[in-house]
Amino acid sequence: MFEIPEQFIQRMLVFHGVKGQAWIERLPAILAACEQRWGLTIGTPFSNLSFHYVTAATNRDGEPVVVKASSPTGEFPKEMEAVRLFDGHGMAQLQAFDTDDEVMVLERLLPGTLLQAVKDDEQAMSGAASVMKQLWRPVPAGAPFPTVQDWGKGFTRLRQHYDGGHGPFPKALLEQAERLFTELADSMAEPVLLHGDLHQENILAAQRHPWLAIDPKGLIGEPAYEIGALLRNNLPLQMSSQKRVLARRVDQLAEELGLDRERIRCWGLAQAVLSVWWGVEDENRVYEETLIYAEALSQI
Repeated sequence: MFEIPEQFIQRMLVFHGVKGQAWIERLPAILAACEQRWGLTIGTPFSNLSFHYVTAATNRDGEPVVVKASSPTGEFPKEMEAVRLFDGHGMAQLQAFDTDDEVMVLERLLPGTLLQAVKDDEQAMSGAASVMKQLWRPVPAGAPFPTVQDWGKGFTRLRQHYDGGHGPFPKALLEQAERLFTELADSMAEPVLLHGDLHQENILAAQRHPWLAIDPKGLIGEPAYEIGALLRNNLPLQMSSQKRVLARRVDQLAEELGLDRERIRCWGLAQAVLSVWWGVEDENRVYEETLIYAEALSQI
């Protein structure tokens, strides 16, 4: 009745094991309930499915929407609350949700072109900056989101994993990343609600605003932290070209957002190394290209 790609099924089994199998078996019933509950007609899932099932749909008025059914990652409550709090400012609007089935109905962003497709990198960075300016807002009391400091505990787990050593991480680079993360976290500006994973594939062309974001993690931290994911994505492969692009991105975003250049650069470096560790935790994979990027960022 509903299209669930085999590749996505296998990915769920790899990431979630028995829980993934049980969720895949429930997924058709979850989607059927969405159709009945909200008067939707569910269409074809998007081709770039990764961690969750995301599909095009239309509502009872024939308007295009998106249905996102969350796999058992445990992230749904935070993502849903982040989307709700952003309330359409810089973000696709939340239209309906169900906490039991962990599913959301979201505004469909059209034409939906990824920011990644913009060939002019300066134009792309300006588009991302316009989204950031709309997103950031005070954190409400009792918000359920992790803090930047919580995410930084990944460095502790890294050291424990390698029995106090550095494993495949270059020793000097890891030590620099740890030091910078601690210094920056201890001197943060007033924290705001951040997207937490704002890169070129999570920003789409839309109609009510040129660019809007999707898929927030929900994170509490200073604005300069947000830029790290944007810096390390969609880069040229050669180190010399990377350094040139990174230097320009850091300068441009510091100017357009009114943030300190050095904090942007240092957060970017520390986050890059931390993101490689997350790859080890989640996929048992060392992303060497991200370590190369971190080295490049340390030299600009």
